[in-house]
Amino acid sequence: MHPKFKLNGEAFLSAEALKERASHFVEKGRDDETAIGSFILEWLDSNDYIIVKTSGSTGIPKEIKLQKENVVNSAEATVNYFDLKENTKALLCLSAEYIAGKMMLVRAMTAGWDLHTAALGKNPLENSDSDFDFTAMVPYQVFHSLADLHKVKRLIIGGGAVSSELEQHIQQLNTRVFATYGMTETISHIAVRPLNGTEKSAIFSALPKVNFSQTENGCLEIHASEISEELVVTNDVVELLSQTSFKFLGRIDNVINTGGVKIHPEAIEEELSLHINKPFFIASEKDDALGQRVILIIESEKQLKIEAYFETFETLSTYEKPKKIYSVPHFIYTETGKIKRAEVLKYFLLK
Repeated sequence: MHPKFKLNGEAFLSAEALKERASHFVEKGRDDETAIGSFILEWLDSNDYIIVKTSGSTGIPKEIKLQKENVVNSAEATVNYFDLKENTKALLCLSAEYIAGKMMLVRAMTAGWDLHTAALGKNPLENSDSDFDFTAMVPYQVFHSLADLHKVKRLIIGGGAVSSELEQHIQQLNTRVFATYGMTETISHIAVRPLNGTEKSAIFSALPKVNFSQTENGCLEIHASEISEELVVTNDVVELLSQTSFKFLGRIDNVINTGGVKIHPEAIEEELSLHINKPFFIASEKDDALGQRVILIIESEKQLKIEAYFETFETLSTYEKPKKIYSVPHFIYTETGKIKRAEVLKYFLLK
């Protein structure tokens, strides 16, 4: 633990003092504080590893073991990349039950940050009178915090795709905003791309000591010996630009083969996000002529007619245009706010 680490303005003379505060969180804190206290106690125990769980957005949630040494290496990479030295005032507004929240705590404890916690919610900055040097949010929080983001100097966004609509809103901010790429297996993010300012880019660049390669089917492979002893093979199809940069195209398990043309739903979703203000996603269903046809799934109590969206689809190619719209009363989400696409399709459309 760094001697300058503070939690909600409180300094700690020893690890034992921090453990005492963590135990108080576990016993008497809010749900988010209980998770914070539990993780601090796990971080300061005698084991050389921590146990973390995946979000479950693309499959069954699972627990994996991460070596503390590798976790520290990941924290240091972020600290160095964004130049977040000791006394950085940061905000923790993500659940410490998952890797993103845990990593905010590890960065703070190892780099000597002044870390403040906020109750989990869609706008964690709303009731804050303070300004912060750094924070991390999911897209849902960013969207609902736009009016208050002037309180933050640097913001990283993870846990889901940043829509074109949200990216447009971000252009008006003085806050430096970055999208991140990573997963639990890579101990949070291993690549970032600037979303606004003069450095704005569609390209993800690797953090220090991280390199990329590609499988035969175009999926990203991650070489990062300081955070994972093994090669990390992803299900993410990318355009590999160099050993340290790529463009994200979509998940291989989401790819739609319609009439022999391969379509990435994520690309269609990015385009449509400028025009559709309800939660939605692109999927496919069987088609006798095309093999698969593109469909649009919208979270709505009202049954929507595809004719009302013809103008919305004008910028899409013939194969990309949804051939049918399904309205679903409510989507199924993970605890971190990601849509469980397969479960939505299974429970509402494939009955």
